[in-house]
Amino acid sequence: MSAVDLYPNCRAQGVLSHCKTTAAKLLSTAKEAARVTLPGASPITSAALHGVNESRRTVVTMKTVGIDRWEIEAIFERKRSFRSKIRKQLKNMDPLRELMRNLSQFIDFKTHSASQIIVLESTWFKAGKSLCAYISSAALREVDTSRIVSEVLSDHAKKGKKLYVPRVEDNNSNMKMLKISTVDDLTASSMNILEPSLVDSDGNHREDVMQASDPVDLVILPGLAFDKSGSRLGHNGGYYDSFLKKYQELIEERKWKQPLLVTLSYSIQIMEEGSILVTPCDVPVDALVSPAGFATPISSAALKKCN
Repeated sequence: MSAVDLYPNCRAQGVLSHCKTTAAKLLSTAKEAARVTLPGASPITSAALHGVNESRRTVVTMKTVGIDRWEIEAIFERKRSFRSKIRKQLKNMDPLRELMRNLSQFIDFKTHSASQIIVLESTWFKAGKSLCAYISSAALREVDTSRIVSEVLSDHAKKGKKLYVPRVEDNNSNMKMLKISTVDDLTASSMNILEPSLVDSDGNHREDVMQASDPVDLVILPGLAFDKSGSRLGHNGGYYDSFLKKYQELIEERKWKQPLLVTLSYSIQIMEEGSILVTPCDVPVDALVSPAGFATPISSAALKKCN
């Protein structure tokens, strides 16, 4: 089975093309839906941005000063319980109803989701020369990234914009971010998740972002849940936290600018600040984007780019 078969949105009319027959009915409610915002959401203003914690962008280390083994175990247990709850909610979620419930602007139902529109129209995406992004999995109920992937690959052909996507190496949280040039570079893994092969069609090793001569400007991450302070709950593999820790260390070593860390999520995945317990190994994100058309800058890096 090819990448196009498993990831049709890269060449299809869009993630919601199947809604064509209902679009006319939905348009009549668009204005009312546009007023819906996430609980606790507020406009991005200079006052709201005051006092952002600069320390959130520091390199994560494995130090556990002030946290003993029992506290770590308690956090892991709470995370396991939280993951189970969120997975159940995502499994029972009707993606179309969730999108419509949170609609905050007119959406072209024949093209792509609101979350991707926000990313694609943002200045920080347009200005970036390279990025890392996950390849979305419907089985994991991840927010679709097919439009973003297609746009980057199109820009790559026109302007040389680089895209690195994840490839899981083993069960020990080791993951590479490898450069691709087309969706045909992706093949299904044993978990039925699209990943890049280690070598290209010419037999050459793909460029690893850890060996790249320039830094990436943006990293788009998946996850099970996120809170408004930037804490992220992953799928319990530790792959992204491990990768980000290594990449942050590389950036510090080379004195590069830190990339913007952005997550795409459904509104039910966004929790109040402090809801997600973290360990010293967990890497916080800079901004949250949901289908509601709501972007939440969290760190100073995100604030500067969003402004």
